[in-house]
Amino acid sequence: MRSPAINSVFWMTGVSALILFASSILRHEFFQSTAFDLGIFDQAAYLISQGKPPISTFMGYHILGDHAAWIWYPLALLYKIYPSVYWLFAVQAIALASGALPTWQLARQSGLKESQSIAMAAVYLLYPLIFNVNLFDFHPEVIALPLFLAAVLAARRNQIRWFCLYIFLILGCKAVLSFTVAAMGFWLFVFEKRRLHGAIALSAGVAWFLIASRVIIPTFSGAEPAAVGRYSYLGNSVPEIAKNIIFQPELILGKVFVLSNLEYLVLLLAPVIWGFSLTGIKSLVAAIPCIALNIIADYQPQKDLIHQYSLPALPFILLVLISSLAAGKGLIQHKRGIIIWSLVGFLCLAKYTHFFGIYLQSTDTWQATREAIALVKTQGSVLTTAKIAPHLSHRPSINLIQDNLPLAQVNIFDYILLNTRHHDLSGNQELNLKLLEKLKNDPDFQLKYQRDDVFLFKKGIEN
Repeated sequence: MRSPAINSVFWMTGVSALILFASSILRHEFFQSTAFDLGIFDQAAYLISQGKPPISTFMGYHILGDHAAWIWYPLALLYKIYPSVYWLFAVQAIALASGALPTWQLARQSGLKESQSIAMAAVYLLYPLIFNVNLFDFHPEVIALPLFLAAVLAARRNQIRWFCLYIFLILGCKAVLSFTVAAMGFWLFVFEKRRLHGAIALSAGVAWFLIASRVIIPTFSGAEPAAVGRYSYLGNSVPEIAKNIIFQPELILGKVFVLSNLEYLVLLLAPVIWGFSLTGIKSLVAAIPCIALNIIADYQPQKDLIHQYSLPALPFILLVLISSLAAGKGLIQHKRGIIIWSLVGFLCLAKYTHFFGIYLQSTDTWQATREAIALVKTQGSVLTTAKIAPHLSHRPSINLIQDNLPLAQVNIFDYILLNTRHHDLSGNQELNLKLLEKLKNDPDFQLKYQRDDVFLFKKGIEN
C-alpha cells in the first residue's frame, strides 16, 4: 500500500496536469496560440502521421532542420489515433506536472522528511515557469524536464539502463539540451562521483551536439541552427561563435553586465531563494550552460519566466534546495513556510491573469472566426494570420500574411482567411486591408464568408 505522502504527490500531480491541460486548451480556443510555434509543430506531427514529409511551410524546411528533435516521430503516433492538436496539450500538461514525482523521490532519497518532500513537490509545481511555459504553445523540451530529474534519480540509484534511456529521450527533444546533458555528466562525474553515469552523459551530450548542429540541422534546413542569429555578435556559425567565445571573451562582457540579465537572475531565483546555500550550490554546475546561453543571448525572451528557455536549469535549481534542506540550511525549513513562499511567487509571476485580460481582447470576433474556419473543408493551401493558423495546420501547405508577402503571390493559395479587426504579428492592419481590397476585386477568388471583419475567400468559382 502506498504511503499517504506519495498519494498526496500523485493527487497534486494529477490535479496540476488537469489544470495545465485545461489552461492550454482555453488559450487555444481563445485564438491566442500562434503559428510560431504551435502551428509549426502541429503541422509537422500531422504530416508525419499521414506518411508525408514533415516540411513546415511556415519555416520552409523539414522539421528535423529546426532543432534535430526526432521526438516528433513517436509523438506523431498519437495523431494516427486521431489527428488533434489537443494531443500536444495533453503531453505537455502531463510532462510538466509529472516532474513533481521524481522531485519528491529525490527529496526522500536525500533524507528529507515526508512533509519537506511534499513541500518540494509543491515548490516544483508552483514554480511560475511551469504554468507560464504551458501557455506558450507547445515545445518538446517540456518532455525533457521530468526526464532530467528522473535521470539524476536513476544515477543515484545506480540504474544504468534507465539512465541511458532518459538521456536518449532528452537528446531527442532538442539539440540545445545536449549542453545541459553534457554539463550534468560533468557534475555527476566530478561532484556526485558517479563516474560511469557522468561519462555517458558527458560524451553523449558532446557527440549529439556535434551530430545535430553540424550534420542533421544543416542537412534538413540548409543553414546553421536557427538560434545562431541570437548570438550574431559572436559570429555567423556554431564554430565561429565557439572560437570567439574562447579567444575573444571581451565580446561577451558588454552583453553580460546589463540590467536585463540582473532582472532575469532575480526572476529565476526569487521563487526559490529561500533554500539556497553553499551546501547545495554544486548542483548548479549542470545549469550553467542553460543560464549562460540565456544571459549572452541577444534575444529578450530568453531572459524571462514566460518562455521555455530556462526549463533545463530548473531540475538543478531544485536539487540545490533539496541539498540545502537535507543539510539543515536555507532560510525556511518547514513545509508551511516553503509552500507559502512558493505560492506568493506563483501569484506574483505566473501569467494566470492573461485569462482575464489579453486573452479576451478578440472575443468580439471569436464566433465569426470559428464559423469561417469551419468552411475550410478541403486540404487546400491556406493563407491566414498567425493566431488563426494553428487551427488550420493539418494540411501540407499553410502560410502567414506577412509584411514581406508580395500581394501578387497570394493566388497560389486555395483559401485566404483574414481578420482585419484584430491583426497580429503576421502582418499589420494596412497590409490586411490592402489584401482584402485586392481579393474583392480578384476574379480568381470568391468571398465565402463575411462577418465582424472576418473574411474567407476561396479560389475558384463554384457552380
